Amino acid sequence: MKLEPQLGPQTQFMRSSADIVIYGGAAGGGKTFALLLEPLRHYENPKFGGVIFRRNTVQVRNEGGLWDESLQMYHGLAKPYESTLEWQAPTGWRMKFTHLENEKTVLDWQGSQIPYLGFDELTHFTAKQFWYLLSRNRSTSGVAGYIRATCNADSESWVRKLIDWWISEDGYPIPERSGKLRWFIRREDLLLWGDTRQELIERYGKDELPKSLTFIPSKVTDNKILMQKDPAYLANLKALSRVDRMRLELGNWNVRAMAGLIFRREWFPLVDAVPGGWIQAIRFWDRAATKYTGSNDPDWTRGLKLFKYPDGTYCVADLKSMRDTPGQVEQLIKNVASHDSYAVRIMAQQDPGSAGVAEAEYFIRMLAGFDVRVTTYSKDKLTRAKPVSAQCEAGNIKVVRAPWNDEFFNELENFPIGNHDDIIDALSGSFNEIAGGVSIADALWGNR
Repeated sequence: MKLEPQLGPQTQFMRSSADIVIYGGAAGGGKTFALLLEPLRHYENPKFGGVIFRRNTVQVRNEGGLWDESLQMYHGLAKPYESTLEWQAPTGWRMKFTHLENEKTVLDWQGSQIPYLGFDELTHFTAKQFWYLLSRNRSTSGVAGYIRATCNADSESWVRKLIDWWISEDGYPIPERSGKLRWFIRREDLLLWGDTRQELIERYGKDELPKSLTFIPSKVTDNKILMQKDPAYLANLKALSRVDRMRLELGNWNVRAMAGLIFRREWFPLVDAVPGGWIQAIRFWDRAATKYTGSNDPDWTRGLKLFKYPDGTYCVADLKSMRDTPGQVEQLIKNVASHDSYAVRIMAQQDPGSAGVAEAEYFIRMLAGFDVRVTTYSKDKLTRAKPVSAQCEAGNIKVVRAPWNDEFFNELENFPIGNHDDIIDALSGSFNEIAGGVSIADALWGNR
């Protein structure tokens, strides 16, 4: 592997004199390579060492992550110790990869002196973790301590506020500010900014010790090597849901999930009947058991039927809805199962805890003789909805014209801020089951 930065943002990252450089903002910009390359400039220094953090050890060891990348870059330069995720060079130079899984993990570094501090995916860490470790960023190696961090755009993160000067009102980086230094001092939780170090000293006193910070944005199109080696990577980014595409492909720091961004009515082709030639069918139930009285607004029981076709398209064929007692809901599910035929698999979500297990067992017994099963989820509703959102935007999911269409589209367009999300759960549950449900966004977690 040729160990030199690519021209563009990566070179700018390597040349920066800032105490703290935050690099990236989008997926595929060569962030991890830059983070690992930076400390090699001090390879001949026997007192130089560094630590690169991920939020948990699994992320360090993930395929294509920090440890994998370091095995290629540091091979022949230093000796790896896989049990401790460390490198030791004959020169004395050393690097370590570790985690900050919990807020208190930072206390493990009390009293440490770390010349080079790296954060891979800074938005995954808390502000408290970052500022505490800044106090450990000191050195007797002859190299002043410094910090390098990478990240993807995240409007909800504390990092968004930290780099606000470099971001325009529309959420995109301001090109002419890329790599420009600003200086700050921190008083308790307040950051006081200045354009120069001297400005802050004159304003707040000669005893102040200002730090310099900059932000350097990069995108997958800046990573020419990746574009040549894996041209499909850009296609993967473009296949993401709208929100994830704006974040991971375009590096927008303002976008967040809101009504009209996850689903839109115009994305769905309407058909008069279910097209023939389908290869799989599923009816997914999102169940509730509270009767509507006119003065309450309980959740709905929704049963959505989805067909899959050989060309990778789908069709929402039917939606059954009810807000009634458990007995009435049970009767609806039985009646629909008999009407659907045995070719339609029946699915439902299992709630957590022992009560959920008992209810799931009863659901399966109730539908004896049918192809029925239950599933559990560990991810939140928005994450589960992203794979089907991407397919809807691509026009791959048809909807049969029916009286329930307006109700269906209204809930989808109001997600995730609407009052109800029962249809969302049924749609994402059926799609993730019938399509495999692997979100590209989960794969593109920011290692490249």
